[in-house]
Amino acid sequence: MNLEYFISKRLITTKSYKSSISSPIIKIAITAIAIGIIMMIVSVATGIGLQNKIREKVAAFNGHVIISNYDDNQSEVTKEPISINQDFYPKFKNVSGISHIQATASKAGIIHTEDSFEGILYKGVGKDYDFKNLQEYLIVGRMPNLKGNLNEEVLISQYIANRLNLKLGDKFKTYFLKDSGSRYNLRNFKIVGIYNSGFQEFDATYILGDIRHIQKINKWKEDQVGSFEVFVDDFTQIKQKGEEIYKEIPPTYNSTTIEEKYYSIFEWLKLFDFNIVIILIVMIIVATINMIVALLVLILERTQMIGILKALGANNWNIRKIFLYNASYLIVRGLLIGNIIAIVLLLIQKCFGLIKLNPENYYVNVAPVDINLLHILVLNLGTIFICFLVLLIPSYIITKISPVKAIRFD
Repeated sequence: MNLEYFISKRLITTKSYKSSISSPIIKIAITAIAIGIIMMIVSVATGIGLQNKIREKVAAFNGHVIISNYDDNQSEVTKEPISINQDFYPKFKNVSGISHIQATASKAGIIHTEDSFEGILYKGVGKDYDFKNLQEYLIVGRMPNLKGNLNEEVLISQYIANRLNLKLGDKFKTYFLKDSGSRYNLRNFKIVGIYNSGFQEFDATYILGDIRHIQKINKWKEDQVGSFEVFVDDFTQIKQKGEEIYKEIPPTYNSTTIEEKYYSIFEWLKLFDFNIVIILIVMIIVATINMIVALLVLILERTQMIGILKALGANNWNIRKIFLYNASYLIVRGLLIGNIIAIVLLLIQKCFGLIKLNPENYYVNVAPVDINLLHILVLNLGTIFICFLVLLIPSYIITKISPVKAIRFD
């Protein structure tokens, strides 16, 4: 058996260890380690969870890359149509990593009821539209049926429904201005589903229905649409895929990533990375300082033992290893307690959503969490490595202890 580990284990299990002067300091050090890892795991899980959730919501309503005419890339409203007869549609064969592409068109309108009216953006979608991206936001009803003949079915947000006192199954009138601006087109729609994404910028704007309504209002042909929404497999490659898509589309078209379209939102999300790093640094500093204090107290408390071991022929590194083993036990114990508490807290939030957020500020109703075991493992290993590395410095004090003075130390 490893002698240093054996002595360290005996020190930990002895009763005098638990009732010694250093006991309160050791408990404080373990508590600091536990609190530190809790804060780190929670901050990483909530920060990454919020980033992922907002990205998912933006992509659900826009795709990852939008292909349109140059005239339309800064506007939600489609002015000039493009044909669906493209080499990249319905499958983008020349660019890898593309999961789906769908055709859409948008037109501004005004919903009018007996009591009120509300400006909206009617988003027309076709049979190729992937409603799975919006399924988790559906709170009542179903998605519009686009496979049969043209119908009045639409999906509306809870925000708009509440403002207009509408409910599932209600019908309403929507007015669309003609390009001349002097006349309008009237359409009657029926609510078959109500969604709530928590992203107020979208909830206050979008209703979804059949694209054929826009094609008729704008007098487009059946093969003409407003834009294409492209979904990529890996969001981290969105910039690269956006550039590849741009090279493959006709020169009269433009491609815009959602990072470019919603620049302010994604720049705001990047601030979370900085905040997470600051929290990690502060927590590790606090934990290591407490461990340094605890290790120094342990060394001073065992000065006589150090002197005896030196007198028996033990070198400085052998004795330092005893106390580093001791400190490692405290670190692992603190990490174990902290991990259990952190994971339980995250699971409670994930299952019950106890912590609410203001969607006007955070674009979500509930604080999302991303429980990633790899991130948790890296945080634990990183904490152990940094703490152990830093503890090598205070353990150097052992080399300065004289065996004769240490044995006589009281």
